[in-house]
Amino acid sequence: MYPRKIQVAGTLLEIGAVKLQPRDPFTWASGRFAPIYCNNRKAMTSPETREEIVSHLRKLLLESEELKAVETIAAVSTSGILWGALLADDLGLNFVYVRPDKKGHGTQGQIEGDIDTVQGTKAVVVEDLISTGGSSLKVVDALRDNGVEVLGMIAIFTYGFPDAAESFKKSDVWLGTLTDYDTLLEVAISTDYISADDVATLKEWRKDPLKWSEEQKT
Repeated sequence: MYPRKIQVAGTLLEIGAVKLQPRDPFTWASGRFAPIYCNNRKAMTSPETREEIVSHLRKLLLESEELKAVETIAAVSTSGILWGALLADDLGLNFVYVRPDKKGHGTQGQIEGDIDTVQGTKAVVVEDLISTGGSSLKVVDALRDNGVEVLGMIAIFTYGFPDAAESFKKSDVWLGTLTDYDTLLEVAISTDYISADDVATLKEWRKDPLKWSEEQKT
């Protein structure tokens, strides 16, 4: 297991950006029950945590052969904007952010920033959380439709759903994350955040979140 994944998972648990409650599930905005809740916006508050996350994102990008030719950082609105802007500033690169869908008013734009400047450039997309991947991949499509070559996407955390992995593969989008669900569980066990008995429940949820949620209603 990579030290970066362990460190970031530990940080997310420590600051409460990720919470695990297998015996008292959360209710997501979708109405589904889940034993985990991720709110990486908590990581933006302290300068130390911001510096840690941006440092890891920079290293992940520069260490990845697929991403080294990057010329533009494009963030997913709204959760990826802070991280993308900080990373672009750190690397001295162009920056834009992209909505999953066009605005319903004004110019009905989807990409914010000077699109003329970034057309024809090679971009890396920054996201904070990968769930199903649907909204993130809409951003990739928008960039490609506007003449931007997408090298890949980097994010802070992923649940690691099989369907999401398949979607990224079909869209031919390289994905790298600072940490992931499996690492989070390992760190949570090692720090006594959860018990070994809770792991089976947490792994069962990841296999089929919808089925798991429905079972909680019975």
